[in-house]
Amino acid sequence: MDIESVKLEFPEGTNIIFGQSHFVKTIEDLHEAMVNSVPSAKFGAAFSEASIQRLVRFSGTDAGLAKLAAENLLRVGCGHCFLIIMRDCYPINVLGAIKNVCEVVNIFCATANPVEVVVARKENAGAVLGVFDGLSPVGIEDENGIKWRKEWIRNFGYKL
Repeated sequence: MDIESVKLEFPEGTNIIFGQSHFVKTIEDLHEAMVNSVPSAKFGAAFSEASIQRLVRFSGTDAGLAKLAAENLLRVGCGHCFLIIMRDCYPINVLGAIKNVCEVVNIFCATANPVEVVVARKENAGAVLGVFDGLSPVGIEDENGIKWRKEWIRNFGYKL
């Protein structure tokens, strides 16, 4: 078995949700969850089958993001995973709906940070072991950090 990391490529100003799922109807259910949560969201979603045709299925409201999501999953090369690349919304706006899709098994990350997927490879299969999401912490917040965090969250309107 070999272990490698695969960097996910997505445009600056977008966010992603990367997870594990099953069954071919996943792509349609993810699409519905996205548009039912944020109808104006621009997104592309892809899902990689692990059996039968073993294709990367894709959908979305933005053809370029849908193509990019599919290309990323083909490079990752693991069955039963999905990737959503979104613009004009954030994971916090859709994550509850995505988690409630009956085929979704696991969410590895929901982020705008650089992401690398850690993959184990064996013969004709790959397994997602986890992800590198962003960078390691460099310290613990102090009073200034607490003040910054509270102001930053409120600037987005998430707290009063």
